[in-house]
Amino acid sequence: MRVPVNDLVFDVDVAGPEEGATVLLLHGFPHSRESWTDVAPLLHRAGFRTVAPDQRGYSPGARPEAVEAYALPELGADALGLLDALGVRAAHVVGHDWGAVVGWYLAARFPEQVRSLTAAGFPHLDAYRYALRVDPEQRLHSGYLATLSAVDAADSFLADDAAGLTGWYRQSEGALSEEQIARYVRTHTRPGTLRAALKWYRAGTLQNDGDPLGPVTVPTTHIWSEDDPAVGIFAAERTADHVTGEYRFVRLPGVSHWQPQQVPDRIAAEILDRAGRA
Repeated sequence: MRVPVNDLVFDVDVAGPEEGATVLLLHGFPHSRESWTDVAPLLHRAGFRTVAPDQRGYSPGARPEAVEAYALPELGADALGLLDALGVRAAHVVGHDWGAVVGWYLAARFPEQVRSLTAAGFPHLDAYRYALRVDPEQRLHSGYLATLSAVDAADSFLADDAAGLTGWYRQSEGALSEEQIARYVRTHTRPGTLRAALKWYRAGTLQNDGDPLGPVTVPTTHIWSEDDPAVGIFAAERTADHVTGEYRFVRLPGVSHWQPQQVPDRIAAEILDRAGRA
């Protein structure tokens, strides 16, 4: 379905029992709402209703031109606007990668609208920025930011029949099936999609050491994969310093960056454990 929020229109999958508590599923890069294809049905069976949008830049009707339109407050406002448009007062928020960044923002700044948070892949933003300053390993992990923030990044990824983009999905051997890779490549080679998605990086949210998010008070689970090339253990473990509510840290050995696709049963189980106790 298409959901208008202010002057934007988002493509959103809404499914599951109508009377169930809402779980807002926020995807990362370079993904889409299809990230949750294998997770959402498991939540539905447990009685939860899911809302999975293609976020700003990924939905064709929500693709502003200016880079500053992709700053974190704008991304958070989109999520809250979607909930409001669907008549949801508060939701269990689940985010992966960039979706986790938005989730941390919502949980820190709008706790009254976040019943619980499950953040997969990306740690609390304050822990991440601190790690960038003091942890050499995290600076190595974050080397990709310069590549994705470059003005010509989309051209590089899309050249030679999207060879660079396809290679990005194949970095973690066996984590994604060929069908999944083909699906994501198809999504991101549609006109304008990848260029808009990369503006999340060009907006500088991850590198910007501005105002801290502050503590998260809602019940929270952070899921970190040992084989995720983007985030090291230093930032993942220090996330606990920024959560004052009930907190659980889940460490997944042998799992890559693509947690919802690679281990959907485990991700769903952690979401259900967190949402069921919140």
